[in-house]
Amino acid sequence: MPAKPSTSPLGIVAGRGDLPARLAEQAQAQGRGVFVLALTGQADPAAVAAYPHAWVRLVDGAAALKHLRGAGVEELVFAGAVKRPSLMSLRPDRRAASFLAKVGWRALGDDSLLSAIVAEFEAEGFRVIGADQVWGDGRMPAGALTKARPDATAWRDIRRAVEVVQALGAVDVGQGCVVQQGIVLAVEAVEGTDAMLRRATDLGRDGPGGVLVKLAKPGQNRRIDLPAVGLATVEGAIAAGLRGLAVEAGGALLMERAAMVRTAEAAGLFVYGIDPARVLAEHSDDDP
Repeated sequence: MPAKPSTSPLGIVAGRGDLPARLAEQAQAQGRGVFVLALTGQADPAAVAAYPHAWVRLVDGAAALKHLRGAGVEELVFAGAVKRPSLMSLRPDRRAASFLAKVGWRALGDDSLLSAIVAEFEAEGFRVIGADQVWGDGRMPAGALTKARPDATAWRDIRRAVEVVQALGAVDVGQGCVVQQGIVLAVEAVEGTDAMLRRATDLGRDGPGGVLVKLAKPGQNRRIDLPAVGLATVEGAIAAGLRGLAVEAGGALLMERAAMVRTAEAAGLFVYGIDPARVLAEHSDDDP
């Protein structure tokens, strides 16, 4: 029997970008209260100002627990990118220092650390859920969302980009790549997808436009670090002169689906949900 939805406020641990605010909007539209735990130096003050919130440093473990329990939070969702801090800048409190000593300092920023954070919050009695459980459109579906579809040239670029992104993900670097005519124009690192697309804008070549591929990293904890694509991604791809987006089906959060598809359709851009393993296994130029 499925668990009943929690009636307690949804706790949103807020990093960078507008995803925390969008998730708060979604939760409130569903009739649920929210409490935002905003990470100092990471979250945008304007994005959290409209919601009940508290600010904590990334390594103020005791304060984080106190705020969440004081707000009556039982369920937590992690939203927004977090810039990796240097070890020298952390200055963890006693609670966070104990946690870091347990997981190992070298794990800082790795997928293993994210999984350890989830386990730590769950050990404290919180239920950690994925952003896709809050966002109405959920995860990226398989196949085309648009009338436009990849042609043979685009599929070759998609395959090349999948190879690159999987290699990047294996060493915990990034989740995205732009390829045009077999040439890697840009890869995603700490700057994020939007900045990568802006970089690719100046690197495009004559001829058929490139493609953006977004994949979850191998071994990634998808409850805490799910890639997201939305209207801004499509707009960035259009500005960069790309032909389309290929996004891992089930491996990325799909935001603003209607607006995203409408904008892509107007520009003749394809948006396609892919299975990376099937893409790599397919040797013909047919649609996998």
